[in-house]
Amino acid sequence: MSIALRGKKEIEGLRAANRLVAQTLELAGAMVKAGVTTNEIAREAERFIVENGGRASFKGLYSPPFPGAICVSKNEVIIHGVPDDTPLKEGDIIGLDIGAELNGWYGDAAVTLPVGKISQANQKLIDCAKDTLYEAIGEIRRDMRFKELSAILENAIVSRGFVPLRGYCGHGLGRSPHEEPQILNYVEGKPKQGPKIKEGMVFCIEPMICQKSGKHKTLADGWSVISEDGLNGSHYEHAVAMVGGRAEILSAT
Repeated sequence: MSIALRGKKEIEGLRAANRLVAQTLELAGAMVKAGVTTNEIAREAERFIVENGGRASFKGLYSPPFPGAICVSKNEVIIHGVPDDTPLKEGDIIGLDIGAELNGWYGDAAVTLPVGKISQANQKLIDCAKDTLYEAIGEIRRDMRFKELSAILENAIVSRGFVPLRGYCGHGLGRSPHEEPQILNYVEGKPKQGPKIKEGMVFCIEPMICQKSGKHKTLADGWSVISEDGLNGSHYEHAVAMVGGRAEILSAT
């Protein structure tokens, strides 16, 4: 496994791409209201990215090519939801996952947001993803193994009464939207094995939260991922860079 170590100038390029993602998330998040469609949110997000010199990097990605400019995952869809023309309803929860390429560097971040007033159960789901993300970032240290980070993520999720989505993970970030390493939200093998976190590494951490079962299912659109339990889920993500021995969040406004 080869994990890139980025220099100061490279991290500046990644910082700019992720700043654009953060600004786009802020814009898209302000649109999350009852009556708005996810296609409307996706179009506005793409317009903003393009007007600021970037490209919506998820559009056309992989096979089958992703059809939207951003991922919008509603209620039981945990990740990779496809935008459509169905209006949002009061009480929904909506995940916004945005990727952008700017001057050859990639940015990536996600949030899950309420549509108006939501149930206490849905709020707990959102809080689990968000709190787990920031708790894990706060624990990252140089020379920690990535599997140790996975253990922190899993413990944080399980301690809040939920389970991590299996089969999907965080990832390295740089000149491609997804690079090495893969960062699971659960531990496979022993935490004290595998590659260590080093100065200059840039990667995305993204807890994906299920309620009862972490086993995933992909819907007929070929992209939308749900838990086999069919219950609502949540997702949060930040891109971080190891700078000065600590994890700096790049995808923040």
